[in-house]
Amino acid sequence: MRLGLCTLGGGFQRDARSTSMKLALFNEFIPGAIKENEIVDITKPVSALAKCGPQYLMEGLMTNWATYRPLLEDYVSRTKGRPVSEVRLRAPLPRPSKILCAAANYKEGIEGNISDLEFFHKSPSAIIGDGDTMILPKVEVTIVHHELELGVVIGKTCKDVSESEALDYVFGYTIVQDGSARGILSNGQMSFFTQKNWDTFAPLGPLVVTKDEVRDPHDLQVRLWANGELRQDYHTSDMAHRIPALIHKASMFNTFFPGDIIATGCNRQGLGPMQHGDTIVQEITGLGRLTTLVEDPLKRSWPYGVDAEFADFVKKPRTQRGALGPPRIVPANSRLPT
Repeated sequence: MRLGLCTLGGGFQRDARSTSMKLALFNEFIPGAIKENEIVDITKPVSALAKCGPQYLMEGLMTNWATYRPLLEDYVSRTKGRPVSEVRLRAPLPRPSKILCAAANYKEGIEGNISDLEFFHKSPSAIIGDGDTMILPKVEVTIVHHELELGVVIGKTCKDVSESEALDYVFGYTIVQDGSARGILSNGQMSFFTQKNWDTFAPLGPLVVTKDEVRDPHDLQVRLWANGELRQDYHTSDMAHRIPALIHKASMFNTFFPGDIIATGCNRQGLGPMQHGDTIVQEITGLGRLTTLVEDPLKRSWPYGVDAEFADFVKKPRTQRGALGPPRIVPANSRLPT
């Protein structure tokens, strides 16, 4: 589908050659499509799916995209929408069957710095939407890091997919935040489960952008601001194992269904703490802007800035890393553009 770019949240620029549309859920999880700075309620053209609930509606839309695409293009082009600023955008995929996350999948700017491909699951109950609040766990942690990542949305059921065919199974892309609570031990060891699987630790959205909107998912800028301070600022060209390889490897183990998400990992040179009262703004080229609020029942605090200790640690070869030291926060330099 040839979809245009819009100006939602500073993340889009309109392409006048095409129909401007991205898929979303808003207010009471009403299905919508973005047209310039408006959102069009698409309940009517997808009425056969609307009775199924928001997640199943989105999955059904993806499964039957060849049928619904021309209907939506026509309906959105002739239907007046509401200003996006007047609605509440929800997570566009509120309860997928799975979220699979690639671990340590960026070269950290060092050519040849490629780790073996590993994954971990993140609970669907971790998903929250734009403007929602991440709740930090009431357990002892050394720090809670943000990890902003490109999310791949699967559009067809698949298993044992080859790399050459992998992108055929992609429906589109979205923004994923992989919240990470460091320092929690399980049987004396760190684990992805104890770091990553807390409820609210996967802010998602605000849109699902179809894959033909994204010319090259390995050519996108990823930026995150905490209270206006730019922290993460990296390019997806630094991805070590690219999206076809991720889908190929992951589908050896899991059957993927429409609406499932693969988070592609992130460059970890700009990670910093999230703490009570923070406003986290996340942006990826062409995918919009996702805002997350942070609440900590324990009201812990860390210095503001980026974690230089962690950044230096992950740049070392695994055989030379030793033990990770305590967080060493240094100032970040840039501010969120107004």
